[in-house]
Amino acid sequence: MSIDETLKDIVVRIVHCDEEVLTPTSTWQDMKADSLDLVQVLVAVEDTFDIEVPDEDLSELKNLGEFVKYIETRLTEKGSA
Repeated sequence: MSIDETLKDIVVRIVHCDEEVLTPTSTWQDMKADSLDLVQVLVAVEDTFDIEVPDEDLSELKNLGEFVKYIETRLTEKGSA
């Protein structure tokens, strides 16, 4: 499963939104995610991908596509560390 598919699976499970809503340009508002949803998504992403995502980084990610790129970058950094 790709990073994009895995992230979508996490979001659908936690936020309870339709997968059709999730596009690279989807924002947290589009998903109707509240602050608790965001925290739960963050924890699930950290556990699933074994990375740390500081809260300030999450607040800078404007849409799902940016979050996927962020995870890819963190995984690349981790692999080269």
